[in-house]
Amino acid sequence: MGFSVFQAFLSTMRKLLLYSAILLLTQCSKCKDNDPNPLEQLPPATQTGANTFGCLVNGQAWTPKGYTGSSNNSVSYDPGYRFGTLNISAYRYQSKEASSREDITLFSDSLKTAGIYPLTRPGRQEGLFSGQTGQCDFYARDTHYRRGKLTITRLDIPGRVISGTFEFTLAKPGCDTIRVTKGRFDYKL
Repeated sequence: MGFSVFQAFLSTMRKLLLYSAILLLTQCSKCKDNDPNPLEQLPPATQTGANTFGCLVNGQAWTPKGYTGSSNNSVSYDPGYRFGTLNISAYRYQSKEASSREDITLFSDSLKTAGIYPLTRPGRQEGLFSGQTGQCDFYARDTHYRRGKLTITRLDIPGRVISGTFEFTLAKPGCDTIRVTKGRFDYKL
């Protein structure tokens, strides 16, 4: 009689452990489902003049956020200066502290039509990043590794729309590499 009670107890414990394991696995998968995909946090890649900007910075969604008295994202295009000059600037604050500001700037000259433009020529065509990294900010005057491209998918001067995509990598000794990927913008000029 004592042995069968013990077997029943073991059977109940096995079932309890099995149900606990199943419960734990299903709860963990729910947590994973609640983590949004970084790409889903970016604005859609449109070509309508929606005034949007977004990208992934080292795999994390980055969109403009905050306000300092001027727009947190802007574009200017001058078709007559340096054979067509584009300047896109966006910033965001991670918190209310001024030191939490991050900036992304895209700049290109010699831009007259839709197409692919390298972001490798300092002061002429480049992608820049500055932020919480302090001495590891990447500015045009810096000597550092840069690679990337700006793709203009729509440059409609009469319709006053410029849209495109971008990606770039910045690196210099003693600093974390900045990888900007899946970038997109769509502005009314």
